[in-house]
Amino acid sequence: MPKLNLVEVDSLEAQIIIDNDLDPMSTIAPDTVQVSGLMGQLAMGSSHHLDDRGDAHKELQMEDICCSAHGLSILLTATKGDKKHSMLFDAGPEEDAWERNVRRMRPDLSSVELVHLSHWHRDHSGGLLRAVRMINDAKEADGLPRDLVADLHPSRPDFRGFTIGENIISLQADPSFEELEAAGATVQKHDDAHTVLDDFFLISGEIPRRTPYEPGLKYGMRFDKKDNEWTSDETIADERFVMCNVKDKGIVIFTGCSHAGVINCTQHALKLADESAPLHAVVGGFHLATSDSTQMESSIKDLLKLDPAVLLPGHCTGWRAKFAIEKRSPGLLVPCCVGLNITF
Repeated sequence: MPKLNLVEVDSLEAQIIIDNDLDPMSTIAPDTVQVSGLMGQLAMGSSHHLDDRGDAHKELQMEDICCSAHGLSILLTATKGDKKHSMLFDAGPEEDAWERNVRRMRPDLSSVELVHLSHWHRDHSGGLLRAVRMINDAKEADGLPRDLVADLHPSRPDFRGFTIGENIISLQADPSFEELEAAGATVQKHDDAHTVLDDFFLISGEIPRRTPYEPGLKYGMRFDKKDNEWTSDETIADERFVMCNVKDKGIVIFTGCSHAGVINCTQHALKLADESAPLHAVVGGFHLATSDSTQMESSIKDLLKLDPAVLLPGHCTGWRAKFAIEKRSPGLLVPCCVGLNITF
């Protein structure tokens, strides 16, 4: 494996645009991450003055609160010195959800230089086309070139799906390479590990499967028109994660679904970093919602052995796994809830 030059960044911000969970009320454990986007902060940010409600000076507007959806989308911004780079990690299941939450969170879309898709599944790709258009529109409005890159795995199934009993359930098609080009993205296809944006971010290649208890996506299927048939596709071999190395913290990993297994993902990330920094955080889908108790216990036990400072499970992790993490290691968990701005 060639050595990859992942630079150490000074800070990293993750804005959760899409996630399955919404919780703008709960506080988080101290000494984990900095968080904004909670309900009280939304109210304090309002400048709407009221003349008809006594001493009230602020109004919490429900239209400022994001909505959950089955999927994941995170806007990442890393800073080193006076240089800053931003990328979009996935775009959720559908365009309206992505646009609605962006308009409520008001992130700086014009700063986004690259869109990365973790894997070809509609709950991660469904908002991509509108995301590309909105990012480019924001760039044009700010007088910037429309030079957005879409970093994609070259092996795109025509359809993905899964079996229930003897029935095959098809997902909607992911946006095609041609559709993404037409929307305004420059498509770059990668199946190997590589760094992007001045080496601020590392995007993995295929994730090695080493654990005996992380079987992939059980009953997963794919359909390719050239073969005109559905075939088993439990490995989801196109899955990739994104990682950063944050100064005085360590490695922060963003995983879309962890179909390869959250332990396989995390161990591979540390190997890509040459074990040069500790594990600081794992963010995103751990795909434990449908796991049996034995697999879940093995994954959580081995994840805690890797000694992360904070875990931010979201999307397909499931409430049982989150509960088990909090029970085994109180104060380690920060929910990856939609609408939050998280700073490492």
